[in-house]
Amino acid sequence: MKAVVCTKYGPPEVLQIQEVEKPIPKDNEVLVKIYATTVSAADYRVRGFNFPASIRLPVRLLVGFKRPRKSVLGMELSGKIESIGKNVSSFKKGDQVFAASLQTFGAYAEYICLSEDGPIALKPTNITYEEAAAIPIGARTAYHHLKTIANVQPEQKVLIYGASGSVGTYAVQLAKYFGAEVTAVCSTANIEMVKALGADNVIDYTRPNYTE
Repeated sequence: MKAVVCTKYGPPEVLQIQEVEKPIPKDNEVLVKIYATTVSAADYRVRGFNFPASIRLPVRLLVGFKRPRKSVLGMELSGKIESIGKNVSSFKKGDQVFAASLQTFGAYAEYICLSEDGPIALKPTNITYEEAAAIPIGARTAYHHLKTIANVQPEQKVLIYGASGSVGTYAVQLAKYFGAEVTAVCSTANIEMVKALGADNVIDYTRPNYTE
């Protein structure tokens, strides 16, 4: 199969399309034909080795010295299940799914094997593969902090800093869904977009009097 391989640390040009071995699902895994993926912050940082100087040595020990140990990056994906392991019961061949491969990466390829017990779910029928691929990390993170940690309730006031980012855009929508009054913080260029997501108030942090 074809995959986008990170040949070394550096600019986007270090990514090369190469032929690699197609994975075979284990007994508890599904084989997904990938239709869409994303470029997450983790992909960007690992590819360019974009880390603060103070942690570069331990990060190299963790992810690789000259190039990433996980040479095929990509942490989010959507696609269709092509085959399943003999012990898989939650999914079947042909299911449309979206998932996060997280620290194992591997989504910049035509196929990937994922555990049926991992962060994988059936794709809603009313969204595209491209839309679904952008959900797993940002949306799950926003939901976890708003509901599991903060337990946002109707009529509460919620301030979302970084409202135009991956987590922030989902946080605005989820907080509104939970019935909160949302104040979003972003730059001038993203004000209209954040308003369109449902924010009740928007603060432009580039203005010198934003604290007022």
